[in-house]
Amino acid sequence: MISDTSENSSALYIVNVERNGKIIYTWKGNQRNTHIGLYDLQTKQNEHLYMFERDLQIISCSVNSERTLLAVSFRQYTEEERVSRLLQSVSKYLTLLIEIHPINNVRVLKAVDSCVRVQFLYPVEGRNTSTESHLLLASEDKYIEQFDIRVVEEEHKVVIQNSGQLPRARVADDLIWAQWDMMEQRLFYIVPKESRSTLKCVQFYPDENFNSILESHLDISVNDTHLKLVNFGYNYCQDQDVASKSLNLQVFTSKAGGLCMCYSVASDIPDEITYSIYFLHKGYNKTFTVSLERTESHRLKEVAFMNLDYYVAAYLPGQFLHLLNIQHPDLLCYSLFLTGEDARIDVLQNCSIRSPHMSTVLDCYVGSMYAVSICHSALLRFLQNSKQDSERLAALHCALLYFQHTEDSEMQIIWWISENLSTCHSFDPIQEFIIASLYCRMCPEAHNLDKLLPYTSLLHWIGIIPGVTCATDIISLPVLEFRNSKGFWGKLSSNLESVKYAEPHLHYRNNVLRREWRHLSEQREERRTTAYLRNIFENAKKVLSHLDTWDPEERLIPLFQEEDYQQQLLMGLMVAQLKDHLMRHLQYVGKKKIDQIVLDYVANLLNLIHRIMKEVWRRYQLHSCIFCFDERGSTEEFAVFHIMSRILEAANGMCMPLPPGFHTLHLGLGVRCLPLHTLLHYIDNGVLHLTETCVRKLLRDLDDTEENEKLKFSIVMRLPETLGQKIHQFWNHPVNANLIARKYVKLLLEKLGNRQCSRPIPERLSVPVEFLPLNYLTNMLAEIESQGVHPYENQDHVNVRFVEETALKHTMTLLGLNYS
Repeated sequence: MISDTSENSSALYIVNVERNGKIIYTWKGNQRNTHIGLYDLQTKQNEHLYMFERDLQIISCSVNSERTLLAVSFRQYTEEERVSRLLQSVSKYLTLLIEIHPINNVRVLKAVDSCVRVQFLYPVEGRNTSTESHLLLASEDKYIEQFDIRVVEEEHKVVIQNSGQLPRARVADDLIWAQWDMMEQRLFYIVPKESRSTLKCVQFYPDENFNSILESHLDISVNDTHLKLVNFGYNYCQDQDVASKSLNLQVFTSKAGGLCMCYSVASDIPDEITYSIYFLHKGYNKTFTVSLERTESHRLKEVAFMNLDYYVAAYLPGQFLHLLNIQHPDLLCYSLFLTGEDARIDVLQNCSIRSPHMSTVLDCYVGSMYAVSICHSALLRFLQNSKQDSERLAALHCALLYFQHTEDSEMQIIWWISENLSTCHSFDPIQEFIIASLYCRMCPEAHNLDKLLPYTSLLHWIGIIPGVTCATDIISLPVLEFRNSKGFWGKLSSNLESVKYAEPHLHYRNNVLRREWRHLSEQREERRTTAYLRNIFENAKKVLSHLDTWDPEERLIPLFQEEDYQQQLLMGLMVAQLKDHLMRHLQYVGKKKIDQIVLDYVANLLNLIHRIMKEVWRRYQLHSCIFCFDERGSTEEFAVFHIMSRILEAANGMCMPLPPGFHTLHLGLGVRCLPLHTLLHYIDNGVLHLTETCVRKLLRDLDDTEENEKLKFSIVMRLPETLGQKIHQFWNHPVNANLIARKYVKLLLEKLGNRQCSRPIPERLSVPVEFLPLNYLTNMLAEIESQGVHPYENQDHVNVRFVEETALKHTMTLLGLNYS
């Protein structure tokens, strides 16, 4: 699933990668001379920087941004060479500062018996050429200092101005581990304490100042005597030797303000390995213990950590690849644990791997650097072939949140969902697709929106990863020593504030929305809600109008083509409640902007449901609308009906509105595909909703055969009262007339209450009837009508006369007589 691109030949040894992406490398010439070169990734050009006329082991090397100064650290002689040559008084390591524009003077910075690493600071890109360079020097004696080097131009040469000792400042002391972040010019380092250690960070600024900006107490005890340096150049032989003796630890940052510390120690148990990921921006760490499938005792068991921005990767060649979600690390189901061929990265089969910057790894064993990324096509294949819910959910979220949305990728995901609705047992793939897609689309709209919008439908996950155990521990939050910072530190500060205020409770939930929707659905006629309801439906109208402006695609008829009281009520309520939620937490964002965000959110939600249905229609090659009731549905139609039922279930579960017309389309497919008893069962249990459009067409288009009469009668009997008054007139049938008459009589008698008729009204009707019970009933109903009571105001033909005629017709039919 991981793709790689080689950026250098293994014949050359990479010794450093600078902030501008240029790679410093060394090679041995024909005369065993040691050469230093520079490779530009952008121009694909090589530049020769310097040559030593002897065979040297370069430990560290760095060039300033102007390429006028070169700092080099190397070992002069091995211990055996010093003894054999009687050179005990000669220092073992030498650190030089060389003028290379052009090659000129050489100045000795350090001549000591302890190893030294060098690294030039880089100013912001685009800044004019500076006359001053700053060099970090990290010593094996557990300190780091900064040299300030001023240069001047003399006779077309750039030379060092300082004639005496170079000014220097101590940056850190007593450290046991340090890592250089070249892209952001940060120094992370750890100072050991008796029971716990402290992680610190120094930020270097373009104005040539630096200050300590972060401090975090860690619950790890460091007993190493060797200083471990990360990304201060790459000395393969020494790094391999130190790696076997020191802690394996790296710090990664993400663009969204994530700060992770990855840590592993050698396990005493031969067939398992343990590593921890400290999510410092979340306030907890997760420790994983993995049972290894097969072990090779001669190989070093060291987990390699890689920074992929949205993910941190823990990789053990030949065993596993664990992609841990930095943004949402709370549930394990959002992290991918791969084994076997899925975890294989062909060019990275060594354990000595470093991640010098985001999406880049360096194989220190062979000295090659690679660009590393998650392969989109491989991820989709993995999603399609996955058998476990944890893998499916993690791959689905990765595909939706890590990659930019394209129409083709969305189509493939929707097709996968349509095929796997019954195989996902612990989550609803439709819900996850809609929620994750909305989260991905909407979060860029405003800062901190990612902390307020839901990113999953799951609240808990009880699944397990076979062969992996996980323990979660709460840790203290880092302390930031700055105010009003922007960029990464501002985002990190915002993340930490969210943790303090119990971040999970900041995400929008639908509990209140569900209660309010049910309340208004049942009591929508209350006087106190009249103005409120008017505002709610105005919100829904804005959403649908907004959707019309940016969705020119041909839609499935009758979606968005009819009124749907319940769905528009839910739509308007969601707008109102989401707006209130955002207004409480995004106080720095204007009301107009929040209104736009909310309209976009609800409109995108409806459009995503429409998109699912369109892709399913296309997949099963159905017409844009299925509304012909004179023939049974096909196998393809039944499959689509099943998917629409799952969409309805997903929407109900998350209290999400459906596009107006959804229930009409769903019912139309149900009438075509289901036997009558199943159809009625679905209607009675709320799976299918009777709509005016569909029922009216069904009553009008179907003839009155015995089977059709049974269908019509069953549906008419189940119509809500208000809808029934509109629908009954479209079925000219004695059974329907009988139903109308019965309901009319019932309504009139309910209006009458306990009152008695004051007098009979003889010969009120044009057809005299000598049937005293009927005469009494019609006279009483006529008296009620005379008092201005008329339940069916929009149907003038429904009156006492209609009731009488219907009753006589029904009686004659029961007696087998002709009525004329």
